[in-house]
Amino acid sequence: MSETALSEATMLASLRDIRLPPDAAGGVLAELALAAGMAALAAMCVVAVLRLLSVERQLDQTIESGDAHPEMSEWTEARRRIALLHKLRQQDAECYAALKGDLYRPDGGPKLNQLEEEVARRV
Repeated sequence: MSETALSEATMLASLRDIRLPPDAAGGVLAELALAAGMAALAAMCVVAVLRLLSVERQLDQTIESGDAHPEMSEWTEARRRIALLHKLRQQDAECYAALKGDLYRPDGGPKLNQLEEEVARRV
């Protein structure tokens, strides 16, 4: 280290212009590659956040209009039951709470036709 003290202005000026020396390996090309890599990483982060937000919104739309889909009749029984349970939870939380205890029974919880009747009664 140098025995002479640097002034604060000199230290700040040297921090602003930290660059590789021109004769270093890679030189300007290395700096450009670093800048491109940082930009790509930032773009991937933005895309990931936007994708998370859009996936959640698509899931909400599927659940909200669960029985309004014409293809719901083509869904499996388990998928239809889940959509109906979500709809019932939104419409009548007390009824959902009463049925919730049966969900983990070995026989599979409430029957599909029972759920359809409960949802139809509350629409």
